[in-house]
Amino acid sequence: KMAAATGRAAGAAPAGYTALAVKFAERQRSPHCLLVKEHQVREGADTAHPPRRTLFVLNVPPYCGPDSLSRLFSRCGRVQSVDICDKPGPGEKKDKLTSKFFDHKTVKGFQVAYVVFRKPAGVQAAKALSQEGPLLISTESHPVKTGISKWIASYEASIVDPKELKAEVDAYMQDYDKKMAEEEAKAAKEEGVPDEEGWVKVTRKGRKPGLPRTEAANLRVLEKEKQKRARKELLNFYAWQHRESKREHIAQLRKKFEEDKQRIALMRAQRKFRPY
Repeated sequence: KMAAATGRAAGAAPAGYTALAVKFAERQRSPHCLLVKEHQVREGADTAHPPRRTLFVLNVPPYCGPDSLSRLFSRCGRVQSVDICDKPGPGEKKDKLTSKFFDHKTVKGFQVAYVVFRKPAGVQAAKALSQEGPLLISTESHPVKTGISKWIASYEASIVDPKELKAEVDAYMQDYDKKMAEEEAKAAKEEGVPDEEGWVKVTRKGRKPGLPRTEAANLRVLEKEKQKRARKELLNFYAWQHRESKREHIAQLRKKFEEDKQRIALMRAQRKFRPY
């Protein structure tokens, strides 16, 4: 629906929306239409986008960022914030991206935007922009790259500088090591200390839990090792006995075979012609 609104003329907007004709270049022949209306929700349902001060914008191109929308609607009043989302939904506080190389998603289609003004009059003034001609978003001082220039800029931005990447990874690992050291120090400090109800938290370190250093525990470990060693020796003994019995059986079969061969040869030598 958002993509279908690209070719709409100003004023031919769906019910409840106002069409704003915009251009991203002075030589652009056909304007692009942004569909705007006042964002209306129940009180407290969307704390990030307060009603009466928020302008809901549809059909936002992927190359039109928050700065471009902020400059476009700043003529209507002071803009507090611009939030661009993939689809409409309750606003949530997003974590600020601190990484230059990670946690970046590729925008593939048209989006929606929430423009929050300082005063409610900004929303009405933004809707009144539909009476003016096509509004120019891209200027010489603040150009919005489109077409081949956009793809060239995206390709150049995708080339990673090994030094900057290494510096960011090293900084992240230092913070991670520091955090892990603090957690280990805190766990070591709380180990063995009973809580308010008298319970002692038992932690497991590594794959094998540590055994308490008591004489009874040492005796149990020694007894288990002794039983394991005796069981292993018994298994080896039975295996040796089995091998010896098989060897003796094979030797007896060979001896009997030789005796049978000699008996057959003797019977053949004693064979005589006895007609009477």
